[in-house]
Amino acid sequence: MKVFKEITQPVILPHWGLDVLLLIPRIVCGYLLTANFGADKFGLPWSPVDANLGFFEVAFWFPNDVADYGGIFAMFPVFFAWMAAFSEAVGGVFLLLGLQTRFTSFLILCTMLGAIFLQQWQQGMWMMLPAMGFLWVSIFYLALGGGRFSVDYLISNKRK
Repeated sequence: MKVFKEITQPVILPHWGLDVLLLIPRIVCGYLLTANFGADKFGLPWSPVDANLGFFEVAFWFPNDVADYGGIFAMFPVFFAWMAAFSEAVGGVFLLLGLQTRFTSFLILCTMLGAIFLQQWQQGMWMMLPAMGFLWVSIFYLALGGGRFSVDYLISNKRK
């Protein structure tokens, strides 16, 4: 239980205005992850209708893309595709809300490392920029947590 509390407890900055600044990239990146990147690959209520995805269903083409990475990804492509799509789609919602921000940031970090080095690396720096942006944001929130304006803050204050 102590580990859960430490993972959930965000760093509170000295002034609430700084926490507002901490809130802005969390909301923007969380929204972009879930609405633009994750919704095309993972079935959520806001997934495009033409994707024809059931709830929590991975797009049919995504495991094939993951299998092309080779190694362990080729051995378990459905698992890794589901985890990557989940971390983008559901992780984006959790990041947006500031719910289990550090754990969510870790999942996003792992997904973005895979996207950078296994998917976009051969296509040049320009194609890596979105994944790199989400990577840096996830590192930031992995260290600080969700801040004062997050569900994590409400949960950690209730536990005191």
